[in-house]
Amino acid sequence: MRTDSSPGTLPAREHLPAAPAGTPVLDVVIPVYNEEKDLQPCVRRLHEHLDRTFPYAFRITIADNASTDTTPQVARQLAAQIPEVTTFRLEQKGRGRALRAVWSASDAPVLAYMDVDLSTDLNALLPLVAPLISGHSDLAIGSRLARSSRVVRGPKREFISRAYNLILRGSLQARFSDAQCGFKAIRRDVAQILLPLVEDTGWFFDTEMLVLAERAGLRIHEVPVDWVDDPDSTVHIVQTATDDLKGVWRVGRALATGSLPLDRLARPFGDDPRDRDIEDVPKGLARQLVGFCVVGALSTLFYLLLYSGFRVFTGSQTANALALLVSAVANTAANRRLTFGVRGRSGAVRHQAQGLVVFGIGLALTSGSLAALNAATSEPAHSTELAVLVAANLAATVLRFLLFRAWVFPDRREDDPAHAASPSYDTTPFRAGDVADSWRDATVQLLPMRPHDTDARDLR
Repeated sequence: MRTDSSPGTLPAREHLPAAPAGTPVLDVVIPVYNEEKDLQPCVRRLHEHLDRTFPYAFRITIADNASTDTTPQVARQLAAQIPEVTTFRLEQKGRGRALRAVWSASDAPVLAYMDVDLSTDLNALLPLVAPLISGHSDLAIGSRLARSSRVVRGPKREFISRAYNLILRGSLQARFSDAQCGFKAIRRDVAQILLPLVEDTGWFFDTEMLVLAERAGLRIHEVPVDWVDDPDSTVHIVQTATDDLKGVWRVGRALATGSLPLDRLARPFGDDPRDRDIEDVPKGLARQLVGFCVVGALSTLFYLLLYSGFRVFTGSQTANALALLVSAVANTAANRRLTFGVRGRSGAVRHQAQGLVVFGIGLALTSGSLAALNAATSEPAHSTELAVLVAANLAATVLRFLLFRAWVFPDRREDDPAHAASPSYDTTPFRAGDVADSWRDATVQLLPMRPHDTDARDLR
C-alpha cells in the first residue's frame, strides 16, 4: 500500500485524523437567498438532529447569496444564539459561488451542503459523510433516483430530473444517478484541488464538479434518500434547465478538446489497486487491451466498408491502400484518446506520423496477402478477398497494438523525471503540499464526541 506522499501530491485516503477538541469535523453549508421565513426552522431542526445523532463536532454555515429581505438579520440572530452556527455573506447571487467561497475557507475536513427546505430526510446525513470520514470515498451524493429511494414529487419535476440525468449520461458519459439533489459532501483535501477547475457559479456547479471528479477517477459514493418535494420552491425551472444545458455543452466541448487539466486530479487521492505492480503484467495492459479491441473492431468494420466502396471504382490494391489509409488515421486518433488516454493536441501530429509508419507495415501485410491470393487464383471471389483481408488485418492488429504501446504511446511516467512527480497545482488558491504536510501522520482515528460530552464548543 502506498503511504508516501511526493511533493505536490495529496496523501492516500485514510480515516480522518483526530482533531483538537472543538474543531469541527463536518461543516454543513446552507445556501440561501431571501429565505427569511424558512431559515430559522431549518437551521434549528438541522442543529437539533446533528446535536442528537452526529458523533463528532460540527458546524452549520449559512451562506447568504445577497439576500434583499431580512435573511441576513435572521442568520446573525441564529449565529448569536447557537454556538455551532456561523454566517457568511456574499454580495453576488449563485449557489455555486456560495459553496466555493465557504468550502474554500472552511477548516473542517468534511464539507457538505443541503437545501434550506430540508426536502431530504436528515437520517441520510450520517450515511452521506461516513465514507468520507473513513477515507473510503472522495465525494458523496444523495440520490433520489436509486432503486431504494423513496420520493414524493409531481410528474413534471420527476420527468425533468430523469431527462436531465439521461442527457448527462448520453453526452458526458456520467455514471452517477442524480446530479441535482441538493444533498452532497466532499472531503476538504479533494475540494481544494477540484474546486478551482469548476467554472460555474450557479445551479450547474455541483453537476460540473461531479463530472470532473468522475472523469479524474475519484470515488463518488451514492446514498439513497427519502425526499419530499417542496411545493413552494423558488427555483425557476426553465431558466435553470437552460443554464444547465449550456453548462453541459461547455463541459462536453472542453472534455472533447482536452482543454481541461484533469491530470491534476488523476488518482492522487488513494491507494488504487490499478497502480500496484503485478509481476509480469505491465500497468494498464488489461484496460488498454479492451479499449484497443473495441477500437480495432470498429476500425475493421469501417475499413471493410471503405474497401467495398472503393472496390467499385478501382482495383483491389488501390482500394485496399485507400481504405487502410483512411481507417488508419481514424484508428490512431481513436486509440490515442480512448485506449492510451492521451488528451489535448500536443504531439498529435507526431503520433499520426508514427501511426502512418505502423499503417505502412499493415499495408505491407495486407497487400502481400492480396498478392499471394492473386498469384494463387486469377479471379478470386470477393468473399475470398474479404476473408484473406480479415486474417491479414488480425495479424496486423496484434503488431499494431505492440507498436502503439511500445513506440507511439509509451508510458514515460516511470522513466521521465518530469512525469515522476504528480502535477503541480500552482493555479489553485491552496498548495496541495501544505495539505499533505498537515495530514502526513494522520493515522489516528477520530474519537467519537457525544452531544452530552463537555468540550470547548459547549457553551450552554
